[in-house]
Amino acid sequence: MAQIYDRVALIGLGLIASSMFWAMKRAGSANHVSGYARSAETRETARKIGLCDSVHDDILDAVAGADLVVLCVPIGVMGSVMEQIAGVLKPGATVTDVGSVKRDVIENVAPHVPEGVHFIAGHPLAGTEHSGPRSGFAELFDSRWCLLVPPEGADPVAVQRLQQFWESLGSNVEQMDADHHDLVVAVTSHAPHLIAYTMVGVADDLRRVTDSEVIKYSAGGFRDFTRIAASDPTMWRDVFLTNKDATLEILGRFTEELFALQRAIRQGDGDFLHDYFTRTRAIRRGIIEAGQDTDAPDFGRKKS
Repeated sequence: MAQIYDRVALIGLGLIASSMFWAMKRAGSANHVSGYARSAETRETARKIGLCDSVHDDILDAVAGADLVVLCVPIGVMGSVMEQIAGVLKPGATVTDVGSVKRDVIENVAPHVPEGVHFIAGHPLAGTEHSGPRSGFAELFDSRWCLLVPPEGADPVAVQRLQQFWESLGSNVEQMDADHHDLVVAVTSHAPHLIAYTMVGVADDLRRVTDSEVIKYSAGGFRDFTRIAASDPTMWRDVFLTNKDATLEILGRFTEELFALQRAIRQGDGDFLHDYFTRTRAIRRGIIEAGQDTDAPDFGRKKS
């Protein structure tokens, strides 16, 4: 695929940024990729493994002259990072992000975007439980969705260019309103992660089951809860603090469903349970048919 941006700057060098770099190199969608991370240790690791064409100790050096700047930092600091880099952004440049909450990010980033610079919020729906610069791989975005949330009156050329960029990394791209985005991901990602954290916490609290038994006898269900619950704690703390309303709405609905299941189990209502599980099983089959997962027993996860 042809080059889409001459210079791309990645701010933050974790799983998403490192995967973006390797996917860009695979596609040839950028001529030069600069990188910056707050931690000197992360920057040194990036240099050691060849992550980015140039790694900078100063964030302003990393973004200077960039045609696309991607904020790959925790949601809670995106506004302050945007404020920090605003003065050196190239006129006509596009700034985007990869945060999994959109309304809060837009409200905190948009006020600092200078005239003549395009801010188009984004969210690649891809990830693993691993983090850090060594965790990225070029195939992370293949056949996954990236949701773009352009502001009202956004430059259509800049939006189209960013869409082509994500498509070059392997993504399917769709545009969405910020509030609807936050509700969708509360259902598909945020609430499931919170439930996984809770289930692992419950196992930890049940002292009648020893720690060694929890680990030794982890069947598929608990094993996959722990995979989700191994995700980056800083990122998920920020997600729940910034997508509070949508997450609480879905958790309220989850609580109602849980009470209905408790009642059915208590009353021995096998018909209710069978109908419920049949309906939810169909959703799982739909996910597989949509190409968003595999029916392999290990869900196709790579062995570590």
